[in-house]
Amino acid sequence: MGRSDEVKYWAEKEGAMPLDPTIRARLDRAAALPPLHTLTVAEARMRFDAMVPELPPAAEVSSVREREIAGPGGALKLRIYMPLRQGPWGMLVFFHGSGFVLCSLDTHDGMCRNLCAGAGCVVVSVDYRLAPEHRFPAATEDCLVATKWAAAHAEEFGCSAGRIVVGGDSAGGNLAAVTALRLRDEGGPALRGQLLIYPVTADMASGMPSYVENAEGFGLTTAGMAWFWHHYLGREGNARHPHAAPLNAADLRGLPPALIQTAEYDPLRDEGERYGERLLAAGVPAMVTQWPGMNHGFVFWVGMVGLADVAMREACGWLRSAMVTTLS
Repeated sequence: MGRSDEVKYWAEKEGAMPLDPTIRARLDRAAALPPLHTLTVAEARMRFDAMVPELPPAAEVSSVREREIAGPGGALKLRIYMPLRQGPWGMLVFFHGSGFVLCSLDTHDGMCRNLCAGAGCVVVSVDYRLAPEHRFPAATEDCLVATKWAAAHAEEFGCSAGRIVVGGDSAGGNLAAVTALRLRDEGGPALRGQLLIYPVTADMASGMPSYVENAEGFGLTTAGMAWFWHHYLGREGNARHPHAAPLNAADLRGLPPALIQTAEYDPLRDEGERYGERLLAAGVPAMVTQWPGMNHGFVFWVGMVGLADVAMREACGWLRSAMVTTLS
């Protein structure tokens, strides 16, 4: 990917940097387990839920509240994190990864706490419906409704409706980008930004080189992504629909500013960076940082992996800036 003032690498590198040794050790321990794409959905969910006790301790927040709102498919659960610092605050509406099929509010509890404490903002984590029980576009509908609700009720939590950012990791990054597109096209509310952490932006037929370069051996695999897409879209799903793959949107003008964080050893690396390039070409302020020696999911390991800590600080600093910038 080309370099510019808006497209940067946090750490300069000559060629490839070796995979971080802490991450490599975890991958080596997991190598004896059956590959994700050979599991049933229930088995895969159990594996990811079992990861929660292994995650490092997260930052302290003031309080955590549970809330249910009316969603398109029934009750929609939210988890709301309140910061320690004094308000008024901005608000991050957060959508968790993993592949539209796995994970939960609990798997991403630490990530939300770190974002809340580091950025000094309220974080609203959304328990959107998962596939294959609820295929595309169910998750996108839930995320849209949750974001509109958060903007409408922001003052209840000491926030301004004009200081809302959407964000997420992996599939959650996809849902954040799609929510930004839909709010632009469907009457708002306006957003201050979109935080896209190693996001899914393209369908697998897009031919991104990183799908080949990082096909296996780094956690998320190309076969695993095919497994996720199959469950999310089903046999008749349209992988090229811009609400499934936002890189396919015809026009990205008028979208909110973006921070896109990618990882060197990630099948999704190139599509995230390509989305950043397209945003810039459309006149949207965007910063893309590729994290050397990291793999997909590395932001889980704040407190254990040095560059994960630095990436989290970058995300939190960007959030603070986005939430105070005056909209034009």
